[in-house]
Amino acid sequence: MRPRPKLMTLTDAAAERIRALMSASGNEATGLRIGVKKGGCAGMEYTMSYADTKASHDEVVEDKGVRILIEPTAVMFLLGTEMDYRADRMSSGFVFNNPNQTSACGCGESVSLTPAAETSLEAARDS
Repeated sequence: MRPRPKLMTLTDAAAERIRALMSASGNEATGLRIGVKKGGCAGMEYTMSYADTKASHDEVVEDKGVRILIEPTAVMFLLGTEMDYRADRMSSGFVFNNPNQTSACGCGESVSLTPAAETSLEAARDS
């Protein structure tokens, strides 16, 4: 039997940064909501916001002590994605290592995504 793909995973650095941001916000958020929207020169952009409540169709991912809520319209684009956090001398930010990404713009603010195969989506929900 083939291992089922996870909807989304976090690196240790991403989980640590999310915990720090949520603690510093003073907000009583239940988690971090992640989605995608149309925009940017490559066609789509990742979105992140504090989630006060879980919406009825949000997919919940709990990894390394962090709760991520995935917007239903983003699930097919985020399947198998690893979220990382990188910091260097010139910049810092979250990085999405997404197997569904087909290209990105030069500035790194927008991406082109292809929906995951429906069979992969069903397998991830069953896990």
